[in-house]
Amino acid sequence: MIFSSPQFILLFLPTAFFVYFFLNRIRLITAGKTWLVAMSLLFYAYWNKAYLPLLLGSILFNFMVGRRLARNRTAMHSRFSQRFVLTFSVIANLALLGYFKYASFFVSNVDSLLKSHYAIPNVILPLGISFFTFTQIAYLVDSYRGEVEDYDFINYALFVTFFPHLIAGPILHHREMMTQFKSRWTLTTRYRNIVLGLFIFSIGLFKKVVIADTFAIWANAGFDGEGALNLFNAWATSLSYTFQLYFDFSGYCDMAIGASLLFNIWLPINFNSPYKALNIQDFWRRWHMTLSRYLRDYLYIPLGGNRATTGHMYFNIMVTFVLGGLWHGASWMFIIWGALHGVALVVHRIWSGFTIRMPKVLAWLLTFCFVNVTWVFFRAKTLHDARRVLGGMIDVGALLHFPVDGIPTDNLAWGGPFTDYLLRWLPHGLAANALCFGAIIIALAISSQKNSFELTISGVNTKKLFGSFVLFCIAMYAAMATTSTVFLYFNF
Repeated sequence: MIFSSPQFILLFLPTAFFVYFFLNRIRLITAGKTWLVAMSLLFYAYWNKAYLPLLLGSILFNFMVGRRLARNRTAMHSRFSQRFVLTFSVIANLALLGYFKYASFFVSNVDSLLKSHYAIPNVILPLGISFFTFTQIAYLVDSYRGEVEDYDFINYALFVTFFPHLIAGPILHHREMMTQFKSRWTLTTRYRNIVLGLFIFSIGLFKKVVIADTFAIWANAGFDGEGALNLFNAWATSLSYTFQLYFDFSGYCDMAIGASLLFNIWLPINFNSPYKALNIQDFWRRWHMTLSRYLRDYLYIPLGGNRATTGHMYFNIMVTFVLGGLWHGASWMFIIWGALHGVALVVHRIWSGFTIRMPKVLAWLLTFCFVNVTWVFFRAKTLHDARRVLGGMIDVGALLHFPVDGIPTDNLAWGGPFTDYLLRWLPHGLAANALCFGAIIIALAISSQKNSFELTISGVNTKKLFGSFVLFCIAMYAAMATTSTVFLYFNF
């Protein structure tokens, strides 16, 4: 059950909504919150109920440790004792994450290095483990610092499990969420929030089902294929994934915020038109904003941040982004991707020390092309796959002949009769390339417009509501007519 599935939209979400506010209306406030926790756990268990005890155990463990750290600051306990408890609990969380996410990667690399044949059982990665682990580590650190109030277990459990953010973020901070869960203002239906929530959710649903899942067809064909790619097909492949990931993650963030608003809860903005960025630093202020905030506050700054010497600062940047890449998955491709972004940020820092300024168009083009190229490593399964795509992207010899095959047109969410019409008049490959690059141009134009958050700031009028309703109907038709893929960030 994903946000874009009919089961979630037509059954799960309405049930969670109406029962929650019914319980609040008859003044069963604790029961209402417990209901949301139970529905969130059901949402999680739908994927794999075997890992539900893991999530519950993590919540109970971190809640108890957090309370001990927060309360013992006012008692006669030594600083060493508190630091020991924090260190042990953080290591325990990281060990859990490390086993499920990185153990197999570590063992396989050791085997390759030592020529050994040790193997561990294949472990399925529990969904959302990176998100709920990092969220709770931040809670423990803040408890140690004395920045956490005394929260009850139900509010804490809701903070961790609230289904709009549980699987793929955003990475929450207790300060911005606990006050909302404790507030009585959130307990009654707010029709303005319902309208805003449905408006934002509809935009996100369209982004995911119609745009992202369409680009997935071309991206998967290019990255997962075996044959060589020429200039046209390679650029179609890389740009398709660039926009698939953009609209997939942006769509998820919109749907998460929209679904949360139905319950009067504002999730933090996690995505702010990153392809409008004019430099790589601006890109990271717009892409996965809560992860960037987390890495800054709990890794970069503790390492010394900008306070260190210039060389040490550059080292801090590299460490932060290499680990940020590794956070996305146990693969050398993610490490390379993170290292490339770290190098780019170091170069940007050096460039910023000069008075030379690029024209905005050139700055945007350079930033976008760099991001597009590095996404190749993010998507590729092996270095060979990445080299195959990147090699095709510089195959200038393909300019002498336009390809006539290679890009699929089957099962497009939006193509329909238009695809059939093109295929009547053009060779298959030419029509496919025309569709692909036409879609890329449209996607680039869409990503340069106001995002859903900016649209809500200026107010939601009848025209916008009608537009979102049309998008919702198109997306629901596509969701029922095709098999919508899971969100890409579910894999991280």
